[in-house]
Amino acid sequence: MKYKFYLLLILLLSISLKSCNIKDRKTTIEIVDNNRHYYPILRGQEKEIVFRIKNTGKNPFVLNDIFTSCSCLQLSKKSSIKSIPVGREGFLRLNYTAISNIGYAKYYVTLYGNFDSIDKKEVIFDINIVPDALYTKDYEEIFKEVSDKSNLKESVDGKEIERRYYMDSDIEN
Repeated sequence: MKYKFYLLLILLLSISLKSCNIKDRKTTIEIVDNNRHYYPILRGQEKEIVFRIKNTGKNPFVLNDIFTSCSCLQLSKKSSIKSIPVGREGFLRLNYTAISNIGYAKYYVTLYGNFDSIDKKEVIFDINIVPDALYTKDYEEIFKEVSDKSNLKESVDGKEIERRYYMDSDIEN
């Protein structure tokens, strides 16, 4: 009799402990104002982008992983979406730096978690990056900026004091 009682007790405990894993409980979320179109910004400017995410399911939402489509997007430490209780909302905060593109750019942030019928959700937005004064720098200007910062010109051309001379005939050819 005691053997059956202990066996039943162990069985009940293992079932209850297994059901405690929140990640196995599926839920749904709503991304408020997804697929946004931001007004243009100047190249090099920074922008904080905030998405409100509601837990519309019957279980807590647990974020497993997050991927961004560009290294110019960084997850802010102020984000509150690692776990969202039932009926509550969290905020996905991204720090965006408009340095890598010029013109129209569309970005995706993929969220992985304990979703009900899908394995991921995407947050989408686009923005136009405008060069400063509507002027696109050519290769030489970009090279000069980079070389001034990293001494690249000196490593290619040599130090100014060590440079050789050139002749007019070198230019004419």
